Amino acid sequence: MSPHRLFVAAAAAAAVVPALLSVAPHAAAKPLPVPAPGPAHHLTVTVSDTGEFADQRTYHLYCHPTGGNHPDPAAACAEVSKKTVWGADPFAPVPKGTACTKIYGGPATAHVGGRWSGRPVSADFSRADGCEISRWNKFAKLLGTPRN
Repeated sequence: MSPHRLFVAAAAAAAVVPALLSVAPHAAAKPLPVPAPGPAHHLTVTVSDTGEFADQRTYHLYCHPTGGNHPDPAAACAEVSKKTVWGADPFAPVPKGTACTKIYGGPATAHVGGRWSGRPVSADFSRADGCEISRWNKFAKLLGTPRN
């Protein structure tokens, strides 16, 4: 593109932008949401009734950078990161109406809360049927493997 055409194109763009901004003066521009304070990848994991000596354990997991008191934070962070896909909730419950096998996997339960990829997380896990067992196993490095 010649320097003259480049100048003309830039001048035209400069004239269009203010015109676009003034099209709807009654509509106030909405500010971007303020990011939540604290780490974007912090999960609190509480696991109960797994057949271990302690009836309930609570771990803190930090990812990017890895840390916390989880038994294997690097593996847990890698597992959850691998399950994270844009536009999908990696911790989503089993969809209503899903046909699940009536296999009981034991009394183990878990709750995962906190923030992942800057979004709030509040997910409950159990081993009540085949779907829930599969969902638990999807996060076995995060939740652990029950000994029931």
